[in-house]
Amino acid sequence: MKQIIECVPNYSEGRDKTIIDAIVAAIRTVEGVRVLDVDPGEATNRTVVTFVGEPGPVCEAAFRGAARAQELIDMRQHHGAHPRSGATDVLPLIPVAGITLEECAQLARKLAERLYKELGIPCYCYEAAAFKPERKNLAVCREGEYEALPEKMASEDRKPDFGGVYNDVVAKSGATNVGARGFLVAVNFNLNTTSTRRAMAVAFDVREKGRKSPDGEGWIPGTLKGTKAIGWYIDEYGIAQVSMNITDIQATPLHVAFEEVSRAAAARGLRVTGAEIVGLVPKCVLLDAGRYYLEKQQRSLGISEAEIVKIAVKSMSLDDLKPFNPKEKVIEYLMEDKKNGLAQMSVEAFTRETASESPAPGGGSVSAAMGAFAAALATMVANLSAHKRGWDNRWKEFSDVAEEGQKLVDELIGLIDEDTAAFNRIMAAYGLPKGTPEEIAARNRAVEDATLYAAMVPLHTMEAALKALPLALQMAQKGNPASASDAGVAALAAVAAIKGARLNVRINAAGLKDKAPALPLLDRADTIVEEAEALEKQTLEAIQL
Repeated sequence: MKQIIECVPNYSEGRDKTIIDAIVAAIRTVEGVRVLDVDPGEATNRTVVTFVGEPGPVCEAAFRGAARAQELIDMRQHHGAHPRSGATDVLPLIPVAGITLEECAQLARKLAERLYKELGIPCYCYEAAAFKPERKNLAVCREGEYEALPEKMASEDRKPDFGGVYNDVVAKSGATNVGARGFLVAVNFNLNTTSTRRAMAVAFDVREKGRKSPDGEGWIPGTLKGTKAIGWYIDEYGIAQVSMNITDIQATPLHVAFEEVSRAAAARGLRVTGAEIVGLVPKCVLLDAGRYYLEKQQRSLGISEAEIVKIAVKSMSLDDLKPFNPKEKVIEYLMEDKKNGLAQMSVEAFTRETASESPAPGGGSVSAAMGAFAAALATMVANLSAHKRGWDNRWKEFSDVAEEGQKLVDELIGLIDEDTAAFNRIMAAYGLPKGTPEEIAARNRAVEDATLYAAMVPLHTMEAALKALPLALQMAQKGNPASASDAGVAALAAVAAIKGARLNVRINAAGLKDKAPALPLLDRADTIVEEAEALEKQTLEAIQL
């Protein structure tokens, strides 16, 4: 899985568009980073920028943004309503996909060290990146704000984690707070009331801090860990809402918050009519919610990602107030490159392209496509079986099969383009220069490496298609009898995919000068065909047609 992190720096400039644009432009100079949002505030004199990407590029973009802010912002002239301690005030790294919070914390510490060593900006590390327990709290790091820096830097206990003497550089740039934190989901729960007081009561019921005890001496905690919430009235919609920040989506997933706010609202005679996500969310937030509601319905979880997200949107009425487009709200979808590969073609377009004069797509890509169809058919039978009248107590059995099938569908669809890419890699290697002995040697190595890879890709297709056969057999034996023929076609398609891919393994292996790496590939390919034929026979016998 690709690692994706989010960075949300806050810069101490919210009024001068020229400065803001220059900082954002510096961030955009890093390839692989996508700026998702720029939010300037005039009263706070502060701009929040949101960008995402893989860890290396994001850290580089964060550094370049801080360097530009140091150049353009003079903290000696800064005034605003929001607490601040530097030109780049806070610089949090947030895990989105494929990376842990602790890994982000290590990245944040390295970034803070670089900011000090290369730019002379003193840095405090906060939240998960904190070196000292008390500095997990950003307010402790920023205590006294910019104006207190001379005093803090002279104190052994209060000086920055990276930073020495207060000087002219620090006077201009101030200090930066570099941290790592979990993803924060901002969500508003819509209520069927106009009463702010009642909305506030629900917020007190659920937020972690809770409400003050009747004697005023302590606090009665709420029911949801890792949440902050208030109640308010929104003129634009004419309703009251519970406005919540979920600061720990592991402790309190979005769907858990929705269910608990709904319960607390109902206890006070209110109803949650829907929810409004503010800003962006990681894909896992919606997928977890969709799976939760599918399980409640005893429906198969082995459906497409898009359908799971749709279930989440409808279950929590995320489109209650305005349309909800996952392509505009989910970070991973915003990060996706626009794909124009074979797998994105219509069936007709793919078939026409295969029939053209071009040598690619060829048998390898078609084999992968047949394998994907095989897995898809087995998955379809599992989903139909999970939904069959009278089989409600077996939904989980079939759901597990369908989930496995969906994974194979995704894998094999990816191999459609991978096989063509492998062919193109061979062509590129043959196109390398061969004017000198060194160039000839490099070209020969490249051709050999590309040819070996081209033999390995169809073997991968064979392995994936083989995994579809036990699913087809299981559905032929135990699935909906009305779909038995579909399980049979799945088996036939899987074997066709396997035998077709083996031809590609063989032809590419034959092109290798060094036969040693090819032998285990050929042996494995033959073994897969034997296993596949046995499973195909069992499947066809099971359907008895």
